[in-house]
Amino acid sequence: MLSRLSAGALKKAANLEHLAQRMFSPVRVLLRFWQVRFASSNSSSSNAFESALNSRATLASVSLVTAGSIAWYTHLYGTLPFLGEAHAGHLSDEGLHPPAYPWSHKGVLDTFDHASIRRGYQVYREVCAACHSLDRIAWRNLVGVSHTADEARVMAEEVEYEDGPNSEGEMFQRPGKLADYMPPPYANEEAARAGNAGALPPDLSLIVKARHGGADYIFSLLTGYIDPPAGVEIREGMNYNPYFLVAPSPWLFEFRNTGNSSQMAKDVATFLSWAAEPEHDERKKYGIKAVIIFSTLTLISLYVKRFKWTAIKNRKIQYNPPTNQ
Repeated sequence: MLSRLSAGALKKAANLEHLAQRMFSPVRVLLRFWQVRFASSNSSSSNAFESALNSRATLASVSLVTAGSIAWYTHLYGTLPFLGEAHAGHLSDEGLHPPAYPWSHKGVLDTFDHASIRRGYQVYREVCAACHSLDRIAWRNLVGVSHTADEARVMAEEVEYEDGPNSEGEMFQRPGKLADYMPPPYANEEAARAGNAGALPPDLSLIVKARHGGADYIFSLLTGYIDPPAGVEIREGMNYNPYFLVAPSPWLFEFRNTGNSSQMAKDVATFLSWAAEPEHDERKKYGIKAVIIFSTLTLISLYVKRFKWTAIKNRKIQYNPPTNQ
């Protein structure tokens, strides 16, 4: 077919092709420009995204959001997410959930009311110690908290402890010392069960940590004894308590109508809170010191890092190639 075309037609066709190339060359340049710009923008956005992912600020932000979410969930529901409760007693075993009370030691920077601890120990000694032990508390633990050293020594000497053997190989009785632990009410577990109709009175050293609700549960239990509602039958020697469905008759059930039962329950709950965590006040004191020290060290380290590395991070390296002579 090309052989049939004349030389003039071929030349005219070549001129048209050249004109078309000249007309569409700006369009092609524009397309090439947009392709390069789009690629560079994609590359820059990708690099920015990767740098954001790898930055320490992003890692710290994600960590803070995660920790805050876990703390808020724990505040709302009382347990850590995806983990079971770590309590010796469960709500289904204890009955009604106790309300939250504004304890004087509940805040982050609050300490125990030591006058309340002293009154609570008096309540424990006169009433609770008849059935419940306090195995983890020694007389020396009271010194500087609720009693002086002389007062604690006098109380310890009122109790006889078995010691020995002596030079003849025999055991003997001696007055108590500050290093001795508070004596149990029963010689062994069998004697405790025999004196309480088969029930074993729990040790109160860690009772606040062993019950869901802590001091709130102890206070609610001691002040919660009421007459059973209609249709509820209680065995002889037992009494109704909505916080512990069937419980023995305590001293507060007999004095529930007196004016100081709530005060005594509050004091003994404070004392048991201290007994479960005697290092409470010291721990918060050291925590404040640690926060101050580490905050100061963090600021100093940031300043030193900025002072040392600013000159290195902001310097420019320029290469001047040698010229051909």
